[in-house]
Amino acid sequence: MSAEVVRLPVREPSPEERPVLVVDLGGQYSQLIARRVREARVFSELVSHSVTPDEVRARNPYALILSGGPASVYAEGAPHVDPALYELGVPTLGICYGMQLMAQDLGGRVDRTGVSEFGKASLETEGEGALFAGLPAQQTVWMSHRDSVVAPPAGARVVAGSPSTPIAAFEDPERALYGVQFHPEVVHTPYGQDVLKNFLYGIAAAPPAWTPAAVIEEQVERIRAQVGSDRVLCGLSGGVDSAVAALLVYKAVGEQLTCVFVDHGLMRENEGEQVVETFGGHFHVPLVAVQAQERFLARLAGIEEPEEKRMIVGEEFIRVFEEEAAKLGDVRWLVQGTLYSDVIESGGTEGVAAKIKSHHNVGGLPADMKMGLVEPLRLLFKDEVRRVGEELGLPERWVWRQPFPGPGLSIRIIGEVTPERLEILRAADAILQEEVRKAGLYRELWQSFAVLPAIKSVGVQGDERTYAYPIVIRAVTSEDAMTADWARLPYELLDTISSRIVNEIPGVNRVALDISSKPPSTIEWE
Repeated sequence: MSAEVVRLPVREPSPEERPVLVVDLGGQYSQLIARRVREARVFSELVSHSVTPDEVRARNPYALILSGGPASVYAEGAPHVDPALYELGVPTLGICYGMQLMAQDLGGRVDRTGVSEFGKASLETEGEGALFAGLPAQQTVWMSHRDSVVAPPAGARVVAGSPSTPIAAFEDPERALYGVQFHPEVVHTPYGQDVLKNFLYGIAAAPPAWTPAAVIEEQVERIRAQVGSDRVLCGLSGGVDSAVAALLVYKAVGEQLTCVFVDHGLMRENEGEQVVETFGGHFHVPLVAVQAQERFLARLAGIEEPEEKRMIVGEEFIRVFEEEAAKLGDVRWLVQGTLYSDVIESGGTEGVAAKIKSHHNVGGLPADMKMGLVEPLRLLFKDEVRRVGEELGLPERWVWRQPFPGPGLSIRIIGEVTPERLEILRAADAILQEEVRKAGLYRELWQSFAVLPAIKSVGVQGDERTYAYPIVIRAVTSEDAMTADWARLPYELLDTISSRIVNEIPGVNRVALDISSKPPSTIEWE
């Protein structure tokens, strides 16, 4: 009697084990390309152009994408890649500068033709290109280049052109090499995401498996493997990053986690109560809530300089946090809400994944704090953190909460922080948030908030002369806070906000609107 051989099931690799690697060649859209790949539910990582073939081979990527860049490929000091990358057999897409670099490295020719393209251009596809499968033969794309590919590499076929750029895309299926002169990652290229999907799904055969549920499953496994049976501490700030990080760790290790929430009295209306209710009441996460309002206000008394205010709030937070941590006994791990954008920002183009900036959502931690770090959001962009938060059941109002500075309202009072000014600003901000939500604009804005300059001006209310504070409304739109534009709020909404603030808050007789963009202004006033 022969024994039957039973095959063990083969584990599917997690999305993080086989990424798409976006090679950063100095372009302003490199990070955006990585995000667009993830929006197609394929995991991506940004790597330096100095990455070696051995390093790429070790990651076993589904594909490589060479980013754009501001340089000319033939200029001295221009960024280059190891040409051996093209011989790995990994499907590779060059975008703008990346396409030109690929063409030059593989025997094609790149020249400055005297015709530049900046902005919208009309693209016409030629033949049956895999990148444009199922897409219109004529489409609008976004160009940004002075140099052009004037001769494709040997073996590559031209599959698209524009009036000014006859070689706007080429394909070499045998070597799995593809190039586009336009930017598929920007919204100004309407079919750009479809081009990327054709490359990812049709050419690279990358499965759309990078989902919030997959992220949660992967991170829970990693956290359990990292901390074992040790105790874990998390500082809750009231923001979405620390909230999602805490819920991921709680899902992984349960009661081993203790969250500490320090209410410094500088938060928006009812936010402290919301933190306690959401985590202690709704999710039943072990929570220590510290009421430290008087302690922080005492330290801030008489302080007007913004950097000094920031330093005081950060220092005092650390002291309170350490005191509470000491009460908990032997805690080995600290949860930190580092995002992938922080990793990129710290590493720069020369070592994207090699260095992590000192980014603490608890306001800065002492060097001698002997706890290991748990960073469950380290691979995620902000929009992905929000989607994971939704999947974990975090309330919608929390998931989409706008960014809020660590020092809180202390840096939205321009001058000394006093209980009276905090009360006025908190009330004005609550009215602003309520009306913006009512108008259905909250999620369209990157930030919207009130500012209280510690000055007074003359007004008239009823038959009496007043001498009271102004409130400044600040509302901006942005993709990433690196640049921002002032939001064009409807006049009717501004009228309602202004009327309510002046009529409902004693001590305010004037409302102004900040119509400055970043640059030259910053989003916050301090």
